[in-house]
Amino acid sequence: MAAITDVNALKLIEKIASEFEKNKELAMPEWAQFVKSGAHAERPPAQDNWWYIRQAALLRTIYKDGPVGVSKLRTKYGGRKNRGLKPHRFYKASGKIIRTMLQQLEKLNYIQQAKKGSKGRIISPAGQAVLDNTTNQLLGKSKPKTSAKAKVVEAPVKTETKLEDKK
Repeated sequence: MAAITDVNALKLIEKIASEFEKNKELAMPEWAQFVKSGAHAERPPAQDNWWYIRQAALLRTIYKDGPVGVSKLRTKYGGRKNRGLKPHRFYKASGKIIRTMLQQLEKLNYIQQAKKGSKGRIISPAGQAVLDNTTNQLLGKSKPKTSAKAKVVEAPVKTETKLEDKK
């Protein structure tokens, strides 16, 4: 099976984002077209589908680095703020945008809350299937026959036989 690191990240994110645009449950809220992506940004994003691209990037990041919390994601998607004559400084990305996207992905069962021992969110089997199927499509391989709910198959146990037993 191919890993998500075998494919160019931009191509994978664009392919998943195009699938997310078709899903009405992952729709961009009305307020999102007017807000900046963080305090470091000067203007709102110029792309029309920036919401879906960011959701796909979040899904990939959670798959790769999970469990990941909102704070770490804010740091990952933050940037340098131009403060005029003062030196540039790093600012985190908007927490509301990231939180809203994570809640939408949770509603579709692509991600889930981590267990009590750790904080953050982890990828669910359905989300992993979306990423794996898209990776296989980009590599030109056929889709795997397993569904989101993987079946557990026991491997046969090998027993060592002595040469004396065979004779």
